[in-house]
Amino acid sequence: MKGIASIYGYGVYIPVYRIEAKEIARVHTKGGEKAPIRAKSLPAPDEDSLTMAYEAAKNALKRARIDPSLVEALYIGSESPPYAVKPSATVIAEALGFSRKLYGIDMEFACKAGTTAIISVAALISSGVIKYGMGIGTDTAQGRPGDELEYTAAAGAAAYLLGPLSKDSVATIEHTYSYVTDTPDFWRREGEKFPMHTFRFTGDPAYFHHIESAAKGLMEETGLKPSDFNYVVFHQPNVKFPQRMAQVLGFTQEQLKLGLLAGEIGNTYAAASLIGLANVLDHAKPGERILVVSFGSGAGSDAMSIIVGDGIEERRELAPKVSYYVSRAKFVDYAFYLKYRRFIQGVV
Repeated sequence: MKGIASIYGYGVYIPVYRIEAKEIARVHTKGGEKAPIRAKSLPAPDEDSLTMAYEAAKNALKRARIDPSLVEALYIGSESPPYAVKPSATVIAEALGFSRKLYGIDMEFACKAGTTAIISVAALISSGVIKYGMGIGTDTAQGRPGDELEYTAAAGAAAYLLGPLSKDSVATIEHTYSYVTDTPDFWRREGEKFPMHTFRFTGDPAYFHHIESAAKGLMEETGLKPSDFNYVVFHQPNVKFPQRMAQVLGFTQEQLKLGLLAGEIGNTYAAASLIGLANVLDHAKPGERILVVSFGSGAGSDAMSIIVGDGIEERRELAPKVSYYVSRAKFVDYAFYLKYRRFIQGVV
């Protein structure tokens, strides 16, 4: 069996609270009528990227049915850790009972940090350094009030437990490809609360160029073409960018549909493409192929070709599906949104 590593379990977490784009537009009228999403998720006052990662990891373990003490690597990708100095990986590993002999790393590469975490863990498995490991993408994205980002910057987490190649697993990562350049489309300096961005510069030279380059690079190395994939999942800062990217690369909207969730939950940053992948796995059949391409500002993209395994039918029912988290939405108004995001001070 060819591939790098297999996925034994996957899990997601999306906060219950949502705010609609039209509610943000009621306060900040700029661009509301053209907002490329309907609503976005936001964390409760007692939630952050660490607690969300824990919930997603717990769901991944349920599906994997692996003794947690066998997990010897935990890589967490995020640009919104709760501590400036203190790892999240140690907290989650301790809480879930992972091995004390652990490669625990918090890593950052904007919105592609989650896929980079998974590829890194897969490489440890493929090289024989460890047998089981977990990669997580998690974020509580920040958007300055009144900025365009406020319409889409959301919260969520996705975790994937990887192990040695097996047909009976959830899926197998058969090939990866990464592409990076120094393209400063989005940044936040130390001590600044909100990120800065270069508006439409984030489109063609950043998002579109990098995803197209990574996707084409993977297909060239593997000899695959768009019609060889049953599903495609792109990083989703909004709904329009992935739809346009699918057209550029020759994928159909039907291939894209299951993996595109930004319209209902917003841009969950490091978790965005991985939550989309989880929703595909919630519906896919053994033998089907998935292309996942993330994007991280700064800038770069990871592409992964994934084959669904025979274990998917049984394992997908062992933890809550993506649709459960999407459908349990509770909507709040802008005042609660500001309070929950701690943009205004006071008792929460």
